[in-house]
Amino acid sequence: MPRNRVPLAIALALLAVPVLSACGGSAAGSDAKVVTVYSADGLKGENGDGWYDKVFADFEKQTGIKVKYVEGGSGEVVQRAVREKNNPQADVLVTLPPFIQEAGGKGLLEKYEPKDRELVSGADKAVDGTWTSVVNNYFGFVYNKKELKRAPRTWDELLDGTYRNKLQYSTPGVAGDGTAVLIKAVHDFGGKEQALAYLKKLQANNVGPSASTGKLAPKVDKGELLVANGDVQMNYAQTKSMPNLGIWFPAGKDGKPTTFALPYAAGLVTKAPHSANGRKLLDFMLARKQQQEVSEIGGGFAARQDVKATDANAIALAKVMDGVDFFEPDWNDIDKNLSAYVEDWKSATGS
Repeated sequence: MPRNRVPLAIALALLAVPVLSACGGSAAGSDAKVVTVYSADGLKGENGDGWYDKVFADFEKQTGIKVKYVEGGSGEVVQRAVREKNNPQADVLVTLPPFIQEAGGKGLLEKYEPKDRELVSGADKAVDGTWTSVVNNYFGFVYNKKELKRAPRTWDELLDGTYRNKLQYSTPGVAGDGTAVLIKAVHDFGGKEQALAYLKKLQANNVGPSASTGKLAPKVDKGELLVANGDVQMNYAQTKSMPNLGIWFPAGKDGKPTTFALPYAAGLVTKAPHSANGRKLLDFMLARKQQQEVSEIGGGFAARQDVKATDANAIALAKVMDGVDFFEPDWNDIDKNLSAYVEDWKSATGS
């Protein structure tokens, strides 16, 4: 997934959309003018001005097909689809790795290659055609610029007493960005055991679990927290209304900050109630106009390699990522062993 190129896509934080547990799907006939999307949070605008908001409105205007949107954590939307496997309610599933791989492995995704899929990097789409990235993103952390004179530089700095009860990261195995904390720690510390030993120490400063990464940035902005995890896409968008947020990346062993890509990957749900409409929406999200708007509307970069953004947000994002090294996790290993990794994390941290 990750690749050595500048980050992608900025979108917006949580919108007041129906919570996952409260939303029911539609079992209407396949000819109904509706398409249901289950998605990880981050692409809906807090004020109705995010990439999803524009894309869904334009899609409905052009096709007459209404988009029903259900939002949850990266793992949460997959678990809902698992529960509904014998009676699917969603047509399109959008989530982050490794959860998109998990969805594919559980047979939740039907092979469909959207139009223009060949313009998406090979690392950003499934070999078997079950999913394709529609918006790219990168893992990162945020800090309070008002309370801290500079951003932390290393993992070890976070062990300082300054951060006691002022640090929080979302829960691995539940939140995509929380899982990313574990993945990056394993990479930076050179192995799972070393990473877990560090995270055990960090627990002394950690406020506690959080199912939602999106809820942490406002706490950092207000000074309730000094540091939290996040992702470049969501956090950059949040800086528009949260002036105290700064984005940073913990350095690896060589002292250089590192990150990896966490793209929003979309797939057609197996035996979806409105498969034809799902295919149309996937095509629409990858179309040039919509991909250009990832930058124009959301403030980032597109999944399509032929779309080059030059707007002010794209320039600012390039500066955020300047000097940051990119690595590529072994997603097959993570997909296979995620449950064990999460259980080991729980054991190490007492979570």
